[in-house]
Amino acid sequence: MIPYMPAILIPNPESRGDAIQGLALRRHWPLRARNSHKGLFGAVGVLGGAAGMTGAALLAAVAALKSGAGRVWLACLDESSAIQRIPEIMTATPEGLLHNITLTALVVGPGMGTTSKAATLLDLALMAPCPLILDADALNLLSEDPAAPERLRLRSAPTLLTPHSREAQRLLGEPVIDRVRAALTLAQRYNALVDLKGSDSVIATSQGFWWINPTGNAALSAAGMGDVLSGVIGALLGQGLSPLAALQLAVYAHGAAAEQCVARGLGPVGVTASEITDEIRDFLNGR
Repeated sequence: MIPYMPAILIPNPESRGDAIQGLALRRHWPLRARNSHKGLFGAVGVLGGAAGMTGAALLAAVAALKSGAGRVWLACLDESSAIQRIPEIMTATPEGLLHNITLTALVVGPGMGTTSKAATLLDLALMAPCPLILDADALNLLSEDPAAPERLRLRSAPTLLTPHSREAQRLLGEPVIDRVRAALTLAQRYNALVDLKGSDSVIATSQGFWWINPTGNAALSAAGMGDVLSGVIGALLGQGLSPLAALQLAVYAHGAAAEQCVARGLGPVGVTASEITDEIRDFLNGR
């Protein structure tokens, strides 16, 4: 397990804010021992993928796999989908996934839709005993539930929210003008770690601390990038990082991957989420 690293993670107490020190986090991530096995690196579940949007859930699952998760399960709401499966990724029914007690992290929302079935599954997911990453349509469903803040405050396991500005506006019920204030308000309202995505993403805690991510570029302006990020967060949680360290390192690596793509002449125009996933794997391996 990765130890908590307060010297890296806690910002200047006078300002309560800082920049993410992603390279320092990566240096403190131990190399894998020769006798490692998959059971040491977590089990990540991904729930989403309604009809026409199964690719979003698959992107998150592949990102979790390529970011080092020991095992990955994918459950799509569209169980009849002919989506091509990745042989290393296990599949489950949504209900089966939510009853999987071996999960070390659960990602909910990519391509999930906002149907009544999706809302019912989200209700069940909020009772999961493992860390929960809520993204995309899971956030849109939360914004429609007046009881959601109290339900998240009662969770015993950590909750991580990854809204972009429009999703944050729905959750807040007002426009996002001051991004730091918005991220802090969401973190306190939902008792969650929050990554307010966008240029200079803001990470906030319910205790009032916040960080700005210094990495990233316009290569991230494409479909599926948020799905990839949610899968990476799940994978890092499963490998023993604390929720805050996992969120910080995932966000930093996500932006660094975009920078690596452009440095290699792959963008910023036309970079795909799948290409970002491969670059994240390189970053996490120190390449």
